[in-house]
Amino acid sequence: MLAMSEPIIHHRQPEFKELFRRVSENLQYLFQTNLDVYTFTSSGTGAMEAAVCNLLSAGDTALFVNGGKFGERWGQLCSAYGVKAEEIAIDWGDVVRQDKVFNMLKKFPKAKAIFVTHSETSTGVVTDVRSIANIVRKDSDAVLVVDGISSVGVLELRMDDWGIDVLLTGSQKGLMIPPGLAFLAMSDRARKLVERSHLPKYYFSLTAATKSFTDSGTPWTPAITLFVGLDVALRMIRNEGIENVWGRHERLARAIRAGCEALQLSLFTSFPSNALTAVRVPAAISAKELLKHMKDRYGITVAGGQGHLKGKIFRIAHLGFCDELDAVAVISALENALRSCGWNGSSGTLEPGAGVRAVQRELQARMSSRIA
Repeated sequence: MLAMSEPIIHHRQPEFKELFRRVSENLQYLFQTNLDVYTFTSSGTGAMEAAVCNLLSAGDTALFVNGGKFGERWGQLCSAYGVKAEEIAIDWGDVVRQDKVFNMLKKFPKAKAIFVTHSETSTGVVTDVRSIANIVRKDSDAVLVVDGISSVGVLELRMDDWGIDVLLTGSQKGLMIPPGLAFLAMSDRARKLVERSHLPKYYFSLTAATKSFTDSGTPWTPAITLFVGLDVALRMIRNEGIENVWGRHERLARAIRAGCEALQLSLFTSFPSNALTAVRVPAAISAKELLKHMKDRYGITVAGGQGHLKGKIFRIAHLGFCDELDAVAVISALENALRSCGWNGSSGTLEPGAGVRAVQRELQARMSSRIA
């Protein structure tokens, strides 16, 4: 935030080109790739749209995994561009099985792409994209496109080693800066599709992005202030080490889940992402009242459910610029808010401080294992 408050620089001058070069190299480290990582001034959905309109042509067939609002978005984007979107539907809260992906690839052998959400933010589910990548590479000619908006810089994700063809993310999750930048990298297999694509594109043209990239820039005016913040954030990640960043998110996720269960709450999914924890709202209380109490009394924003899950779950984020004391604070506030809403546990005997103790035990256990 301090870096982004400094006087703005011009995006066609050497100072920005040096910043762009440094950021681009660190984005490769973040993505774990040797490929160029392109930057768009947009939300993450802009990179999703770029993937669709640059890879495909009208009438092409594509597969998409739909297990939440953001998996659903892949299908909507394909339909908007006249692509035949074949859905791999799963229940919200469940995870796609490898055999289902395999069967759909066999059913639609001419599918040009398969779109997958790594960390489904609407449900808190993580997908095993590494296994899916193995299936796609082995059993089809399709390219694998991964929405990593809430997983890049959060969960273990190795673009090159895992054989991911297109990986994208946004700036406001693991990268710790405000929304407004989106990032995309593509393999040589994906680039061949770009060369044959006939869908309309202009602002999100990967061909234009490639031409500008060679001159250390973007084809259109970038969000310069966000680039400055991004530079700092990427250096923080690099200094910590990407494996340590992944490990930190895992520790926080385990602590939050332990705290919620100690408050006698039920987790929404058995396949939890380390980016966020989705929790069922007890039937006896109001989700709206609970979230309002968290915000108004403690200044903590906890997201509600989306779509048909509205009022049924809440979602605690623990990604990006979060630490162990944040985990303690949010569970402490959650317990107080729950009690204010009339919740005393499913047993009616919720012991005061149970959630915080569970968080601390989990964090200390993880710390002890690291020291050992």
